[in-house]
Amino acid sequence: MARYRGAVCRLCRREGEKLFLKGERCHSASCSVEKREGGPGQHGKARQARSDYKIQLREKQKTKRLYCLTEGRFRKYYEVAAKSKGVTGTEMLIGLEGRLDVVVYRAGFAPSLANARQIVKHGHVKVNDKRVNIPSYMVSPSEKITISEKLKNNPLVTSSLTAALGRGGCGWISVDKDNLSATMDSVPTRDQLSQSINEQLIVELYSR
Repeated sequence: MARYRGAVCRLCRREGEKLFLKGERCHSASCSVEKREGGPGQHGKARQARSDYKIQLREKQKTKRLYCLTEGRFRKYYEVAAKSKGVTGTEMLIGLEGRLDVVVYRAGFAPSLANARQIVKHGHVKVNDKRVNIPSYMVSPSEKITISEKLKNNPLVTSSLTAALGRGGCGWISVDKDNLSATMDSVPTRDQLSQSINEQLIVELYSR
């Protein structure tokens, strides 16, 4: 399945909530979810009664879009979590949050996950002083993430970091603003992760 390359605001309106796909715009009154109610399109789509399957499917689609993943890649996180000893849904979210691009985004070095992925792919990120350009690289607690010198004065990075720290930052990631570095202090707990995701619905869908 190809990666979606259309208007990302349509995705937020389709799911009926902010997916934070356009960086700081999503935190402002310019957000399309704030400005317009209903689904995408001129008049939006009327809400219909939904079956359990449709509810589960929408939750999966929403979460997949939050992490900007294709179906195949997203499902792999479920499959790995299903084989673990922990709670499947929680383990799936922890796996997703451990991705290098997600950690770069959560630390505040990019205004959106798409921007964070681009920064990683272009070789601007080091893990324990070694360049890593694989967005899906799994970051472990205590590993140090450093942004390259080339981006030290990049306005997109600096403004994003200032805004992120102003919102309180991320509870399981320590950030050194002066050196543009961050460390994952620990594996996040479920309470620290997004409360807008009902991962049990995704587990129920995939276990059908």
